[in-house]
Amino acid sequence: MFSAGTERLLLQAREIQDEELKKFCLHITGLLQKEDLGNETINCLQRLFLIVSATKYSRKLEKEFVELLLSALYFPKSPEQVQVLCAAIVREISPSDNLTLFYDHIQNTKLLSLVSSVLLAQGNKKDEVRDVGLHVTKIFESRQPEGQSLRYLLPVLSKVITLSPKVLKEDQINLLNKRLIDWLRYASIQQGVAQTSGGFFSNPWARQPAPITEVDGAVATDFFTVLSVGQHYTEDQWLNMKAFSMLRKWLLYSGNDGTDSPDSDDKSELEGSIMSMVSATSTSSRLLPPKERLRENAFEYCQRLIEQSTRRALKKSDFELQKACLSEAVIILDLLCRQDSSFIYRTLTCLKILHGRLCGDLAYVRALLPVAQFFLNHSEAAAVNSEAVYQHLFTNIPSELFYNSVLAFEFIQFCRENIHFLNGNVTIFKSSFPNLIKFLAWNSASLISEFLDILPVFIDASTAIEMLHVLLDMPCLTAALDLYLRSSCPTAEKPLWDPTLKPTSCLDGFRDPHYQALFQHLLRTKARGIIKGLTPLHQLLKPMASCPRVVQCAETVPILIQLFFTVVTEFADGTLINQLVVLLLERSDLLFDVPQFKAAVHRVMSSQLLVLCKLHPSLVVELSKELLEFTGTISNIHSKESLFTNVVWAVGEYLSVLYDRRCTVELINRFFEALEALLFEITQFRPSATLPKCCPRVITVLMTTLTKLVSRSQDLIPRVFLFLSKVRSFAENPTMTSVYSEEDTETILTRATELMNLLKMPSVAQFVLTPSVEVSNPRYHLDTNTSLPLALRMVSQVVEKEAGFLPGQDTNRYRCTLGDLES
Repeated sequence: MFSAGTERLLLQAREIQDEELKKFCLHITGLLQKEDLGNETINCLQRLFLIVSATKYSRKLEKEFVELLLSALYFPKSPEQVQVLCAAIVREISPSDNLTLFYDHIQNTKLLSLVSSVLLAQGNKKDEVRDVGLHVTKIFESRQPEGQSLRYLLPVLSKVITLSPKVLKEDQINLLNKRLIDWLRYASIQQGVAQTSGGFFSNPWARQPAPITEVDGAVATDFFTVLSVGQHYTEDQWLNMKAFSMLRKWLLYSGNDGTDSPDSDDKSELEGSIMSMVSATSTSSRLLPPKERLRENAFEYCQRLIEQSTRRALKKSDFELQKACLSEAVIILDLLCRQDSSFIYRTLTCLKILHGRLCGDLAYVRALLPVAQFFLNHSEAAAVNSEAVYQHLFTNIPSELFYNSVLAFEFIQFCRENIHFLNGNVTIFKSSFPNLIKFLAWNSASLISEFLDILPVFIDASTAIEMLHVLLDMPCLTAALDLYLRSSCPTAEKPLWDPTLKPTSCLDGFRDPHYQALFQHLLRTKARGIIKGLTPLHQLLKPMASCPRVVQCAETVPILIQLFFTVVTEFADGTLINQLVVLLLERSDLLFDVPQFKAAVHRVMSSQLLVLCKLHPSLVVELSKELLEFTGTISNIHSKESLFTNVVWAVGEYLSVLYDRRCTVELINRFFEALEALLFEITQFRPSATLPKCCPRVITVLMTTLTKLVSRSQDLIPRVFLFLSKVRSFAENPTMTSVYSEEDTETILTRATELMNLLKMPSVAQFVLTPSVEVSNPRYHLDTNTSLPLALRMVSQVVEKEAGFLPGQDTNRYRCTLGDLES
């Protein structure tokens, strides 16, 4: 997040139009043509860079203006700041057509670095990357004039090997390996000398080099590294730091160029152990080829960094650098072990000790991920049990540091990259999903896309029920995590809780023993089943329901539930589907009262209920008790309309012997009576009624379901026919216009009339409303080349002769609407 001032500047830069930009460029043109390279020009170039870099799309600058910027870049008298800004602006608008850049005769390495960066930004249209790479390599081969430094070209080399991995030949790689060895291992351990103006009164002792120190202020006694501290640095020390910054990329590049010996991967453990002992001495390491020598030096460098990370830094900036370098050192050690197995045994002991130290120091927690990655990659080869590493990683870190957004992202990325290994080899991983979801609950906006990639791994028949509960409870979990953070802050000691007093605030409730079991379940670190009775917790945390973080978390839950059902329907059997449907019906009432949350979740629940019913139609019979209880509650119509409507539709569609031989007439009659009473209640229009009006869609679906049921129990046809006529009277009541719109009234009236017309011919009603599988699966009612539409047209012509039929109605449209769930 940017500060308010920065956001305002970016907004202003984005709102600048092309015409205004041209005028501004003309002003800069005048300054550059006058060779006025002072503060005003620098300020204008800074503003221009902000303008061209603030938008996602590339700004267009006139060709003549770009050429003028390049001229200022090449101009020998240009201040360094002007050159840097000109190069940055041209890079930002790249690639540019017909851009002319030359670099062959540039002696200044700083300028060459800037020009090369612009050239590499153009793409590899004419083998520019290869040419730049070869030119930079030639410079590394030669001795540099005094005052010129190779450190400015190392970033260029890093970019070249990224864009064109095959640009360098073996002899060039060996040369650069030797250079990196020298820079990493043999940098001076004396500080650089400060530049002074000299003079009669200058102190000659002030120019004497002081020794390099460690981050804790002690004089360094070992070789120089990026964690060595000095007021001024020599050229070889700068090269040391630059070399380490690109070491990992270079090791990856040079280790995959095909120059490894054919049998390098076939060394036995004994040969690896012997090799590690031989290469431990500096004399023996000098006999190795350049690539192996570089690996050896990189190993020693990383070991030195790990040792330096144990020192207590005097400055905060040095402490932050320690943490970054420690993580990088472990990553490089892991890479070295992957490239040469002889390093595994030498690294293992060091990282075991490091892991023990890091477990007790949360300041270095991000380094635990590279350490875990090392054990994940090499514990099998080294025959080491790493369960303790994974146990601490998946148990302690998410529960204690869920609020660390950078760690959360890196942790989920670690899981993504190793998902298959973790799922198959780390026993604690799969059971730790309640803990990992804490990262998502607290950082939902930034982690949702990454978490969607790992969520399916946690879902199987044994975890599905608990997983769905966890996902539905995420907003409540976010509120609980907030209380956990606030309660962990040091506070004055309080008296023992009085069990007779109710908590006066959310934080008091978090500390109240009465709620402890509920909070402990919500904040659990491992899967351990479900617990009922979260309603008291929802009531306690209700004041936090509108908190931005809780609302943001609630917005991600429907997406996660949708993915959950996409995965679970691939393997769910009838028993699991029944459990899921019961869970949906129960939890539809037990949701944290976050604005818009219930409605969004109910929409997903209702759509997935239809999917589950289609997979296992027998659930309507098997769960008849639960469905009767749900549909018999009139409040469900108004509190969860979409779910209620789909439950009613599923009853009408699947409560049939065609789907389950256990379906009896008695069961059909029980559902009919429950739904008839419900429809009667909501269609009795009384001006004094306190119930809110019911959606026309609910009424039409209820009428349709009742008609379907009586087509399977035809003794009830007169009863429903009479009832439908009353519904028509209800729709035609003049007082209805104050409650329903004309369109809604017409919808109810039309559906009632269509159903009555069908019931006048019971055999046809059964054929249309309860078609056999052979008819319904191919959906013949949509195919005009089959006999069903013809039969429907014949029925239509017959019933049109009866009084009360609405001309122009087509019963063929009825079944189409029915099959797709009435709108």
